[in-house]
Amino acid sequence: MRGAHLSSRWFGPSLAGVSDDLWETHAGWWIDGFTDGADPEYEEQILPLAAEELAGARRVLDIGCGDGQVSRLATRLGAEVVVGLDPTWNQIVVAHERGGGAAFLRAGAGALPFADASFDAVVACLVFEHIRDVDDAIAEVARVLTPGGRFCFFLNHPLLQTPNSGWIDDQFLDPPEQYWRIGPYLVEDETIEEVEKNVFIPFIHRPLSRYVNTLAANGLLVERMVEPAPPPGFLARAEEYEAASTIPRLLYLRTRRIDAPTH
Repeated sequence: MRGAHLSSRWFGPSLAGVSDDLWETHAGWWIDGFTDGADPEYEEQILPLAAEELAGARRVLDIGCGDGQVSRLATRLGAEVVVGLDPTWNQIVVAHERGGGAAFLRAGAGALPFADASFDAVVACLVFEHIRDVDDAIAEVARVLTPGGRFCFFLNHPLLQTPNSGWIDDQFLDPPEQYWRIGPYLVEDETIEEVEKNVFIPFIHRPLSRYVNTLAANGLLVERMVEPAPPPGFLARAEEYEAASTIPRLLYLRTRRIDAPTH
């Protein structure tokens, strides 16, 4: 369960090619632990921010929708058309069962089954850190957005949640020191993490510049960036994180489609 140790990450459904088998196997773990009100970070931080950023959108695509909680949020906000997309059958089945007015289909992010300029908002919530074909996926986001459309992009914070990063309580120093250890930030790296006993989840770390430059190359202008502190509900369930409460776990970027993609 996320929050059990300081180096734990946010989680979202996967679109990472061969890693789909792991998500298919562990879909129930994610659905039980992080959806339908179970997770304080989603309830107190991610979903309120998503509601703010998706307000007024008419046609919304939710990439890596999982059980559909962000898709259902978009329909409650009044979007006329909401489509949730995920490659994991076990997630899509639950999304259909939970309904909420959105349509759900099984597909990957690297080849979206939609015409150009189909949506005025695309959202990806903690998904791109699991996607291998990130260049194709971002190009596809730009393609299906209308001119002026927004891409609401949620990530595990790339700097502060690199592999092997975490809060260090060094009692060998005199006096003892506490600090946040940052892993090899500039190195793109794919890891499989045991996030709970016998639950293995794939992650792909990339520096922030990799995302921002790819967004820019596809005509997606960054116009807002948010690095929120961990919310109170998370700190209440992970008391050991209190000392690192000034370290953000989440990065949010709002980008705007400003012109045709350059690549």
